[in-house]
Amino acid sequence: MAVILIRADASPTIGTGHVMRCLAVAEALRDQGHEALFAAVESTPAIDRRLSADGFRHVSIAGPVGQAADLAATRSLLRREHGMAVMLDGYRFGEAYRVGLQAAGARVLAWDDLGDGTPLHADLVVNAAPQAASLPYDAMAPGAVLLLGPGYAPLRREVRLAAQEPRRTIADRPVLLVTFGGSDPLGLTGPVLQALAKERPDGCRIVAVVGGSNPRANEVAAAVAALAADGVSVEIDCPRMGALMADCGLAVSAGGGTMGELAALAVPTLLVVTADNQAMASGDAAELGWCAAVDARGCDPAKAAAVIAGRALALWADAGQRQRMQDAATALPLDGDGAVRIASALTGPAPKSGSAARRRAALA
Repeated sequence: MAVILIRADASPTIGTGHVMRCLAVAEALRDQGHEALFAAVESTPAIDRRLSADGFRHVSIAGPVGQAADLAATRSLLRREHGMAVMLDGYRFGEAYRVGLQAAGARVLAWDDLGDGTPLHADLVVNAAPQAASLPYDAMAPGAVLLLGPGYAPLRREVRLAAQEPRRTIADRPVLLVTFGGSDPLGLTGPVLQALAKERPDGCRIVAVVGGSNPRANEVAAAVAALAADGVSVEIDCPRMGALMADCGLAVSAGGGTMGELAALAVPTLLVVTADNQAMASGDAAELGWCAAVDARGCDPAKAAAVIAGRALALWADAGQRQRMQDAATALPLDGDGAVRIASALTGPAPKSGSAARRRAALA
């Protein structure tokens, strides 16, 4: 059994997506007989509860994030646990940190969403965006195994299982889902939900899923209760996201890690770009036809909510368009085994050097 260290943080400001996509791989690692250990400088009570409930060890280490104390604590943990590899997920790890981590001797897997030329100093790189293979990873991580494209989208077990069920037609998917990730830093859930509730179409159930790390979770729930509207509900830390997404004829979602889950379940989606790191992948996904995208960065939440709700209601009214979006998602090269592939690449034999080996990994 190998021990894999997962170095990822979560907070109401940065969200929980880094930890959640690592969790999908941690499930696959455990299925393959390995142990995943989570280490964080920053976390939230909801994330800690989730990791404990799923049976994963998690520890708090010294910070600030990405600084010398963080690096020293991470390296010390690797030595103490005899870790054979570390997954690094976050945007606050500078080059000095990455160089120091790789020098510890364990295999390093780096998650990347930007492809902006920054050196990654990693042995493996993951980017599940549709156009990831066109990014300059040969220069960013020379010699690394590149795990690129939708085939490496990390889906949690509950989503993988739901994706294996027979696909329903749009007419049989009555839910309009609203989800802005684990913490919703821009505070869009409440305004969007209220705008949609005012004009809820007949036969449409509107469900907002609010992460337990969202500081406004109780506020959103209270606002919905005050609406006293039939067919509008809120779920906090929903434990059945796979089954819920399977019921969705449309989702309004932040353009983060939930994208891969929605695509795997062929949910027509209005992606809302809420952070810079979401822009490229959201635009690429929209070009594939299974979703549309709207940019909410730098916008007043109330104005953004009105635009988002208007776009969502127009899509809901066009069942033909949503069926075409669902068909486009069904045609994607996304079989739900991305987390399994990542786990296998991380713990398997070191690949032969050379670009041919890297290309095979990218296209697997």
